[in-house]
Amino acid sequence: MIEVEKSVLVLLAAGKSERFGDVGSKLDELFLSRPLGLHVAVTLEDMPFMERIAIVDGCKIDFSEHNFTVIHNEDPDRDMASSVRLGVEMAKEHGAEAVVIALADMPRVTATHIYRLFDAAGGTDAVVASSNGRYPLPPVLFGCDRFDEVLRITGDQGARDMIRAGVHVVTNEHELIDVDTPEELENLRALVSSPDARRP
Repeated sequence: MIEVEKSVLVLLAAGKSERFGDVGSKLDELFLSRPLGLHVAVTLEDMPFMERIAIVDGCKIDFSEHNFTVIHNEDPDRDMASSVRLGVEMAKEHGAEAVVIALADMPRVTATHIYRLFDAAGGTDAVVASSNGRYPLPPVLFGCDRFDEVLRITGDQGARDMIRAGVHVVTNEHELIDVDTPEELENLRALVSSPDARRP
């Protein structure tokens, strides 16, 4: 079994927020009195990762206050693959057994679910993705035997192929909501303020 203590958490917070409109970074938008992009960082604070890395480019959040090493993605294209490569390179330098890739715009991910990803990882060749029961999604765990394969990815499709072929851990679809538009943020606010809302 892969140990959390020998693994690295990589939080991707370098998106362009193009679908959100002219707001700078969507991650700075407030959700439940906290910046949207800070929820996952705070939720996973008590997990004993050997290192935490935040890949950023423009949001105002200071992830270093939450024990993250902050790396700026200077790639002008700044696609998700470029940020993943930066995080995996750092994990490799640390000699990590695995890396967990989480997205800062998925504010309802829980530590319980991340532990379930580790439980499903049979060894250091593992690829374990989250799932809403229909298709795989982040967060994703990659064992260290897959690091070089991840580092060769130059677009989204290569990562999708790896993830589709991996193990999928199903959880409540509300836990895997990501926020790309103002409408999605409003829908999420309505969900959590509903009397019937239940945190996964």
